[in-house]
Formats: sequence, structure tokens, C-alpha cells
Amino acid sequence: ENRPGANGAISAQAVAKSAPDGTTLWFTSAGAAVMNPALYDSLTYDMQRDFAPVSLVVNNVEVLVVNPANRATSVTELVAQSKQNPNPMPIASSGIGSMPHLAMELLADSSGAKLMHVPYKGAAPAITDVMGGQVSGFFGDIPGLIGFIRGGRLKPLGIAAPSRHPLLPDVRTLDEQGIHGVDSNNWYALFAPMKTPPARIEQLNAAVRRVLTSDSYRKRLLESGAEPMPSTPEQLAALVKADTAKWGRIIRDKKIKGE
Repeated sequence: ENRPGANGAISAQAVAKSAPDGTTLWFTSAGAAVMNPALYDSLTYDMQRDFAPVSLVVNNVEVLVVNPANRATSVTELVAQSKQNPNPMPIASSGIGSMPHLAMELLADSSGAKLMHVPYKGAAPAITDVMGGQVSGFFGDIPGLIGFIRGGRLKPLGIAAPSRHPLLPDVRTLDEQGIHGVDSNNWYALFAPMKTPPARIEQLNAAVRRVLTSDSYRKRLLESGAEPMPSTPEQLAALVKADTAKWGRIIRDKKIKGE
């Protein structure tokens, strides 16, 4: 059941209030799990109090794309363009406090690029305006961009991850281009209501692992650009803790507030 709204808070609250029997679970992105706590002063849920980690599901790597008409062939060249222009370069995001927004902030800090954040209500209109030339670039998940890249409507300049992506093997990482500290992983994970019995958590974790390690399902995910990432509950808990600290620090330093 899809329960959109409030940047994931509505679905989170519904699951948090559900019976802890393992029949109602929360499938969510990193944003709602680890960014919302710093973006919103009065969240209706608490990750430590209300949820039991089940498993990571997939990881989506961020790639910086521009209009193919842009002469830049790398992120370093795009950064140089931004510094040569008297006005900041407009970079789109899917919303204030989103992964694309924070990746842009990390790029500006790491490279000294002169960038202006242009938030949209979702990735689709942001992508449309990059293709239309209204904004200069966009950080986005590879699964959502790979079709436009293959179709020649967007040009990838750099991968915000430790290693290159198998679907874009010729696109260098930002680290390879001398720009460090911009890694941005937009993972998705599964959580159960707190007090769900450990035995039930183990059953759910095993079920997720079976699906994600099956050849057919794994192949479908990899072909889409997503990386299957089954984990233990403990590994997911550690990731939530680390990413809450990482993104929370950036959000507070930049004084970013959710809409």
C-alpha cells in the first residue's frame, strides 16, 4: 500500500502504530529514515523508538547529469564553468533536503563550485528542465536516469560513489576526478514496528535475502541500475545510525529546513 505525503512521515506513522506482528512493514528510502530527523522539528516518528530494522533492499547510486549541449565532459569542467560565470550555476533537485539537494551541497563544498539550488516537486520536472536547458544539471538515481542517458537526452559527468557503475563503465567517479567527499547512496530498506518479535524479524530478513539473491530478480534489479543489497538487521541499524549523523550534520550546517 502506497501512503505518500509529508516526505514519508505519513507512511512511517502508520507502520509505527501497527501491531508488531510482522504483517505491516515500512519500505522507505534513506531520506525518510535518516534525513527527516534533521529536516523537521516535529516528526511524528522516531527511528530508534518506533522501528526494528529488517534488511536493506537496494542501493541507488547518484550520477550528475547535464544537457548534452553542455560542452563539459567531466564534473571538473562543469565546476570550472561555474567559477567563470558571474552568476551561480543553477542545479536542480527533487526537493529541499532530498538526496540530490544534499549531493549538490557536498559538491559545492568539496570543489568550490558556484552553484544555486533549484528545488522541484519531484525528480520528473527537474529532469525535464535539465533536458530543456532551464537548469544546468541534476544529481539523480541511476535507475531513474539511465533511459534518458542511453537515449542521448542527458549526459552523465560523474558518479557519486566509491566505484564506477556497471551500466556506465566509462563515467568516472568524482573521486577519480579529484573531487572527494560527495558519495551519496540513496538506499531503500525495510523496517518493522518496534517490539516485533526477533524470530519474526529473522523470518522476514531471510525472505528478503531469498528474493534478492535469486538469479532472476537480481538480474532485473541490476539491469535497471539498482544494486541488490540484502543485509542483516544489525548492519541496517548501523547504517541508519551512521547516515543519520552524516546527513544531519550537513542539513544543520546548511540550515536546511523541510517544506
